[in-house]
Formats: sequence, C-alpha cells, structure tokens
Amino acid sequence: MTASPDPSAALAALHADLMARWPETRMEPSLARISRLMELLGDPQHSTPAIHLTGTNGKTSTARMVESLLRSFGLSTGLYTSPHLASVTERIMLNGEPVSDERFVETYYDIAPYLEIVDAESVTTGGPAMSYFEVVTGIALALFAEAPVDVAVIEVGMGGGWDATNVVDAGVAVVTPIDLDHLDYLGPTVVDVAAEKSGIIKAGSIAVLAAQRPEVAPVLLARCELVGASALREGPDFGVASRELAVGGQLVTLQTGTSGGDTTVYPDILLPLHGTHQAHNAAVALAAVEAFLSDGSRALDLELVREGFAAVSSPGRLEVLRRSPTVLVDAAHNPHGARALADAIDDSFAFEHLVGVLAMLSDKEARAMVEALEPVLNEVVVTASRSPRALPAADLAHIAREVFGDDRVRVAGTIAEALELAVESADAAALHGAGAGVLVTGSVVTVAEARALMSSS
Repeated sequence: MTASPDPSAALAALHADLMARWPETRMEPSLARISRLMELLGDPQHSTPAIHLTGTNGKTSTARMVESLLRSFGLSTGLYTSPHLASVTERIMLNGEPVSDERFVETYYDIAPYLEIVDAESVTTGGPAMSYFEVVTGIALALFAEAPVDVAVIEVGMGGGWDATNVVDAGVAVVTPIDLDHLDYLGPTVVDVAAEKSGIIKAGSIAVLAAQRPEVAPVLLARCELVGASALREGPDFGVASRELAVGGQLVTLQTGTSGGDTTVYPDILLPLHGTHQAHNAAVALAAVEAFLSDGSRALDLELVREGFAAVSSPGRLEVLRRSPTVLVDAAHNPHGARALADAIDDSFAFEHLVGVLAMLSDKEARAMVEALEPVLNEVVVTASRSPRALPAADLAHIAREVFGDDRVRVAGTIAEALELAVESADAAALHGAGAGVLVTGSVVTVAEARALMSSS
C-alpha cells in the first residue's frame, strides 16, 4: 500500500511551481486571464456575495475585522488577504481558519487543467501565462464556491480596477486610506492611484470610504456617481466617537448613520489592536458590515458587534512577539504606514528606549520611512531581508545615518544578527532602569523573517 504524500511536502512543491510564475509584484493591466479561468470554472466568483477591499494601508486589518464581525452574526465566511507571513495557506481562510495544506493542494489540482488552457491561450496570443497572484486568486474563489460560504471578504493584491480580485461583483466596496505606493504600476500621483483603486466600486454597490486626503475623496465620489453606487463616508456617515487605551488594545465607541439620517452608537467595544489607525479601521469595518447586513437601514446587535471585534487579530501589525524586552513587529512598508506606526507607538506604549530593526525593499521610499520612524526610535540596527528586492544594508545605513546620525546607527548582515544586537541593546538599557523594547519593521518579508526566528528561539 502506497503511503499518502505528506501535505506539507506537497504544498512546498506546489508553491515552488507557483513561484516560477510571474511574481505578484508584477502586474499587467488586464483581467482577461483571470476572467477566462472563471469562465472555464463556471464563474465561481458569482456564487457568493462579497465585500471587496482596497486602499494603500489598513486593508488586511480591516478585512480581518469585517470577517470576524460577519462570523459573530452567524455567517460562514471566506477571507482572502495578501501577502502571507509564513505560508501561502494563510491567504485563504474558511470561518476564521487558514485552509489546510491538503485542501489547498487538492483545489489547485482540481483547477490545474483549466490553468493550462488559459496559459496556452494567453501565450499563443503573445501574452504571459497566469501570474502567481492570479492562480492563488483562482484557488481562493474556487474554494469559497466549493465550501460554500455565505460571504467572501476579498482584499485586492495591488490597485483595484486591474487587480485579479476585481472579477468579483461585490455589493459592498471598501476603500481604506489611499496614499502613494506602487507608483510604477498605479501612476505617478495619488490621484492616479485613487482612480485605479476606485475600480472596485461597481454599479449599484455601496462604497464605504475611509477618511482620505483632500485630492483623493473627489476621485472616489466621482466613481460612485459614474456607476450609480451609494457612498458612506468616514466623518459625515460614520466614525470613531471616542477611544481610550485598554489592557491589550483599546476601548472604542463607534457610530454610524442610517439611511434615515439617525445616528447609531456602538459604545465600549474592546479592540485588541493598538493605534488610532486601528480604531478608524474598526469604524470602516463596522460601516461595511452594517451596509452588508442591513443596507445601513438598522442598527446591528451591540453584543454581537462587541464579540466580533474582541475576536480580531492581525498578525504582523504591531504584534508583540515576546516580553523582557518587548519585541514588536509591524509590516509598515511605505511612508503612510510608517507614520501610522510611529503614532501608534507614541499612543499605546511607554518605551523610554526603543531600538529599531529596519530592513526595507528597494522599490520603497526608504528615506521617508526612516524619517517617519526617527522620533520614536532611540537607535536603529539596519539590515536586509532575504528578498531579492531587498534594499542593501549599506544603502539603508547611509540613509539612516543622514537621519539619525552616526552614533545611533549600527549595521548587521542578517535579520537574525540585527535582532540579537537590538535585544542586547534593549537589555542593557533596561539594566539602567529604562523601559526598553525592540521594533522590527520595514516590509512584510522583514516581519515574516523575524516572526519565524522568534518562534524557533
């Protein structure tokens, strides 16, 4: 009798094949391949109601909040987010749990014959084979239809209009704060970025819009008017009424406006995440779920709302990996995210000496990120991740020395070495009576490496 293949080994082999495709950091402005795959699979993306999220920062945390709230109301859920920290299966969740290695592999091989058809058709006409992200999106949508789930919560990979996830026809479209990122694909200005991201807002849908930069809001509202979507805006229609620090997170009061112009207040919600930005993400998530469940016409059950938020987690987002000294990781990877991170550190922690471990990618605005983090970091250890897109440690050190000064910057060859140096420095500060900690940030791959190192130590 032949032994069944090890699911983990099968997933590793499959993922190696997927990585040989176009990387998800490369995008061609076309939905032709993913649409053709959906057609061959019987259009699974239309079998499940969806909430679709885009933005520059806060997408994953907001998506996780939306999904947790929906489960608290008794719905079965599918959640698709990206990128992942440790395993590709983290991207596809069923009822709050990552899909198993075995089911991921099985679903891939179920759709593989159709992937081959799409690849062949595209290459024949001079186009590329399906990308890594397109294939994983296909797996997610097939899984959600097969499960089946009551609602799919879908986060875009990059942009909006041309993102592979935009084959879904979501009744609720969520736009978190938009800033400059991926300018090589999304355009040179924040207005261009907003125009691309607004493409997820579909005819007749409800668009839930986070507070935006002044030049961004008109772009999103124009898209709503063009396609006949209704808009719910943070500020006029919903928002954070109050917040205060609490053990393990914050206590928030959120409010939403109904279609009749009344205000619904949801008081004393424990949100186990840090930072003002997470409170605003919570307001966006609640408005989206209220719109999905009741078209905004009635209040939701307060206790179920509290239950949903209390169960939220967002790995890699101001996550505490250890104590004594405290080691935090955060996946901030652009200036907007770095500013939010610095504000959250100031708001939620009381470090007297905080050591940064910084490793960034070469296609990001490293100097602006370093400048945003400087006020909350006493010193930094700069290094490079294992990503082929990593900014060399020497280049990052040059930037950091210009911002911090020579005496506050050290260089390490690897994230493991940088962590060791940072922890030693924090320990030394603690011996002198300072409340000390370590913050690891700069990119998702930086956080993924740090989490793996800390979990194995």
